Amino acid sequence: MPDDERQWVIDAAKNVPGVLNAYHLLDPATGNGLSIALFEDDVDVARVKATIAEKALEIGWNDVPRPSPKSETIYRVIRSG
Repeated sequence: MPDDERQWVIDAAKNVPGVLNAYHLLDPATGNGLSIALFEDDVDVARVKATIAEKALEIGWNDVPRPSPKSETIYRVIRSG
């Protein structure tokens, strides 16, 4: 997980109705990171990604080469407590 300023990603995602929260996690020993976002069931994940991409374009984020995630997996919560 890069340690550059990426709070804007979480802020952009949370502008989409139904996005409950998002977190960027870091293992300080390895530098490995994980992003977790919590959505209501009816949230269109493609819309969330598009909103983040729009914000990146607006702030010129992609004007400089930066590391990107190596993989993405989307899970659906089936139980909680």
